[in-house]
Amino acid sequence: MFVSTTPDPVGAQRMSAAETAKLTARVTWLSVSVGLSLALLKAAVWWRSGSVSLLASAADSGLDFVAALGTFWAVRVAVLPADAEHRYGHGKAEAFASLLQAGLVFASAALIAREAITHLLRPQPVQDQGGAIIVMIVSVAATLALVRAQASVIAQTRSVAIKGDRAHYVADLVSNAAAIVGIGLARLSGEARWDALAGVLVAGWLIKGAINVLREASNELLDREVDEADRHQILKLALDDQQVLGVHQFRTRASGPFLHIQMHMELEPDQSLAAAHEIVEAAEHRILAAFPSADLVIHADPFGLSEHHDRDFDGLSVGRYAKNFRNSV
Repeated sequence: MFVSTTPDPVGAQRMSAAETAKLTARVTWLSVSVGLSLALLKAAVWWRSGSVSLLASAADSGLDFVAALGTFWAVRVAVLPADAEHRYGHGKAEAFASLLQAGLVFASAALIAREAITHLLRPQPVQDQGGAIIVMIVSVAATLALVRAQASVIAQTRSVAIKGDRAHYVADLVSNAAAIVGIGLARLSGEARWDALAGVLVAGWLIKGAINVLREASNELLDREVDEADRHQILKLALDDQQVLGVHQFRTRASGPFLHIQMHMELEPDQSLAAAHEIVEAAEHRILAAFPSADLVIHADPFGLSEHHDRDFDGLSVGRYAKNFRNSV
């Protein structure tokens, strides 16, 4: 039976598409700027020092920049309005960008793991490269600031594209921090394997993060139901009227900044069409006030006379839905 005992979320659950676009556009500008700046800085220091490790780090920052450009494009496409060829909008662009980010994190983890295992088997002395260490510290500071900004935007917008971009920058952040720790331990102990061991641990952590990003992007592309707290609130808002006798065929799915909701609403069969329309319209206003970016479709059915078009996945009979749900909250 679909009845959640989770308390109602505090505050607005979703932002409008315009508000989401503003926040995601701002943070993707920051992401592109950080990626480009770090890539150029590391390349400049590498040109003077000839450090191979710094060249690898510069290449990784260049990859961050390319990935950030993909996210920069995706969040702008995702908020475009529906058109004749895309009647449900363009929100899935975010999920595609997130898939790209997951692939890049997997690639980074594989390269780090290969280098780390090679150095575990054939340890090499860590060269003292003061300039390279300073650049990595600057990189950690700049990336940490970006990751915190992205976390704030994700909390407000739930953007899967920004989540993917953040995962890639977190990978860069952790790899640089681990490199600093590994080099420090190697210098203090005289054991070069510390550096390689840090690389192995980072690779494993990156793979775990990439799997999480891949799962979220796949859920959105496969139209998985939104989280139960949101479903609970939507259903509560729909049934917040004693004239609504039940709800069935209740379905939700996310598409970038947009939320698609559809349901069949059970109403008194003897009332006029105009009266039924007023009840449905009032329910729409309640839901849209909490979920302003929702694309909402409510079909009115006469109570007890509706056809069962498909199986009710929530497992509740139509006639008992409102009564059972109201009794549970």
